[in-house]
Amino acid sequence: MKRLIIVSNRLPITVTRNKKNSPLEFHSSIGGLSTGLSSFYKSYNALWIGWPGIALDRIKEEDKENITKKLSHEGCYPVFLTQREIDNYYHGFCNNVLWPLFHYFPSYVTNKSVFWGAYNEVNHKFADAVMQFADKDDVIWVHDYQLMLLPDMLRRRLKNINIGFFLHIPFPSFEIFRMLPYRKEILQGVMGANLIGFHTYDYVRYFLESVRRILGIDSNLGYIYSHKYDEHIVKADIFPIGINFEKFRTPNEEIEDEIENIKNKIGNSKVILSVDRLDYSKGIMHKLEAFDRFLDKNPKYIGKVILVVLVVPSRTNIEHYRMLKKQIDELIGNINGKRSTFEWFPIYYLYRSLPFEKLLALYRISNIALITPLRDGMNLVAKEFLASKQDNKGVLILSEMAGAAQELGEAVIINPNDANEIVKALELALNMPDTEQIKRNKTMINRLKQYNIIKWTTDFMRAMDDVRKLQGKFFMRILNADSEKKMIDNYKNSNNRVLLLDYDGTLVEFAASPKEAEPDDDLLEILKKLSSDTRNNVVIISGRDRKTLDEWFGNLNIGLIAEHGVWIKHKGDNWQTIEPLTNEWKKVVTPILELYMDRTPGSFIEEKEFSLVWHYRKADSQLAAVRAMELKDTLIDYVTNLKLEVMDGNKVLEIKDAGVDKGKASLKCVTDINKDFILAIGDDLTDENIFSVLPEDTYSIKVGMGYSKAKYNVLSTKDVRILLKKLINEGE
Repeated sequence: MKRLIIVSNRLPITVTRNKKNSPLEFHSSIGGLSTGLSSFYKSYNALWIGWPGIALDRIKEEDKENITKKLSHEGCYPVFLTQREIDNYYHGFCNNVLWPLFHYFPSYVTNKSVFWGAYNEVNHKFADAVMQFADKDDVIWVHDYQLMLLPDMLRRRLKNINIGFFLHIPFPSFEIFRMLPYRKEILQGVMGANLIGFHTYDYVRYFLESVRRILGIDSNLGYIYSHKYDEHIVKADIFPIGINFEKFRTPNEEIEDEIENIKNKIGNSKVILSVDRLDYSKGIMHKLEAFDRFLDKNPKYIGKVILVVLVVPSRTNIEHYRMLKKQIDELIGNINGKRSTFEWFPIYYLYRSLPFEKLLALYRISNIALITPLRDGMNLVAKEFLASKQDNKGVLILSEMAGAAQELGEAVIINPNDANEIVKALELALNMPDTEQIKRNKTMINRLKQYNIIKWTTDFMRAMDDVRKLQGKFFMRILNADSEKKMIDNYKNSNNRVLLLDYDGTLVEFAASPKEAEPDDDLLEILKKLSSDTRNNVVIISGRDRKTLDEWFGNLNIGLIAEHGVWIKHKGDNWQTIEPLTNEWKKVVTPILELYMDRTPGSFIEEKEFSLVWHYRKADSQLAAVRAMELKDTLIDYVTNLKLEVMDGNKVLEIKDAGVDKGKASLKCVTDINKDFILAIGDDLTDENIFSVLPEDTYSIKVGMGYSKAKYNVLSTKDVRILLKKLINEGE
């Protein structure tokens, strides 16, 4: 059975020491990830690697050995960090840079070069720890924003290992993410994974947009591929994390006792519950102010409702958190001081972490859960509150900014920035009939029961296997050493060869503008050497116009095909159209393209003799995708009547005469003489016409991944050039 290696900043077990020489204490870690995965990993052949929670400076060498030994019995391995590393990596880059930026608080970012240096250093430290155990058949699952460089570090050391990465916090929109000075490095780090998981579709969409706009790599249905990133397939997908449903559902006498204790303290008041970790992203101040406004507007509820505010201490060494704690204390004090009576006070405030039994008792006794984060990756409190309701009664008021809102649509969804909306939601919740509560909650509870933490983990693991299998199928088509040797031997022993070579995306990388893709000296030298062999008929096939091809290759002894097969020029001959053509139709189509160019900033029109091309590589990807579909729909009537076709290319739409394509033109180059070696290389849909019409014994190669009629794949334009150079060397 393959082993799973879980890697996260913190282990599920935390080690503490109260005083310098006091004994070490081991206890369960707090947090959604630790509690969620702690039961799963023990039932699996797994090892969990992470920081044990104590600074290396506070322990002796024998303590280090003791910690390592004791944690090994729990299936864990510690990565020890110094206090300097903790300060600069965790408190510094993680919580003063990534956390505020990813939660849309850019003004809270404190960026120092020492933070970034420590982040790199600690990620390398984790990579070293993983490499002590990792084998090529293992599965590595890296978690969260603290380790976003780790997947690529591991990929560079174990190229073919299966790596997953899950981000538990929001991934921000491109406009926010681009503010990060190390944005490229962070994306490159995550791209080392085979599977990248997020809580919601929005996060996936923002990530893919950032990959496209910062790294220049497109995606297709969530799949990302580029030879620049160690030649592996990456999938970005949605996996909304679940909870241990049964743990919150099961009756327990100890919990019943806790419920009685709480009732004795709060009396018969209806309970509105707020549970948050101390963080500015949780909207705690917003909900307190809204609750105060609610009481102003609804004095009939004074003495009849109580807001229980549980705030779990967090990151109190960071200034923004200390200020927030002070503001919360003062506001609660003001509200209670202003409104309390001898028999009642509006807010019951707890600043601590509660044991599970006490927390579950609070969930069960509460009538309403008020969850108001300004931005949250998921928010498991909302799910835990619902799961605890054995009678299915209770109202969940949930911020639309929480990832959970996309799953829990039957809750009362609010904008946490709108105090009046929160007030209305409280009024609705307090007056909601039991039947309505039960109806809403049953649907959500069934959903939580089905997609629990075990389902979440197994879904992610299964998806990792699926991506791995897809990559395996793809790489089975890669031109391997044996097939390459057979091709070269065939090339050496043949006397009449045809080499049909697409240009953009095959011999050169795609460029933002057609004028930026001129052939470099290396390519011209390759073509010169190939064409100097009298046994070779080298043909460049392109969508470009014949004038451009003449300027680039006119002094070489090669054949040229322009405008996707409209024009053909055999070596030593003149240009001729493949069949009689007209361009009168341009008068009708050009105004349509100009309209869409004006409506799509960054797009432009390229006019060729017998075709028109609408380029949208420089346009916003989402807008361009919509415009491209609209344009195709608009043109469909025209192209039918005028015997034209609209052809999809790589970030282009081309309008040309129907029935003229690269395949028909290619046949002109291979049917006039008996050829004993044919090689065809291309990268996109237009080249499939070539692959489909050539003889069975043709060596056909697609550049890049994806389905193709070609027999083989190579990964990049670089691989194409390497192959052509081998043919030159071996054929001499």
